[in-house]
Amino acid sequence: MNDINDFVDLLRDGLGLPVTDHELYLGWDEVPGWDSAHLLWLLVRMEETTGRRVALPDVLEARSLQGVYALYTSA
Repeated sequence: MNDINDFVDLLRDGLGLPVTDHELYLGWDEVPGWDSAHLLWLLVRMEETTGRRVALPDVLEARSLQGVYALYTSA
């Protein structure tokens, strides 16, 4: 994963969610079409893509898609 655009592509192509850049910063319940099954899928794909493991409580504290992206891509 090279940048946030790759992350958005992953969401759009893998989940079929037409998220916008603005929606990356919304809370989970505000993202159109989002549900908890999407979160589990995303965690698995991000671990596969980045090779990093992030604990579920940390992801839930992130509270947004952008927060998840930051957890997996921060050094």
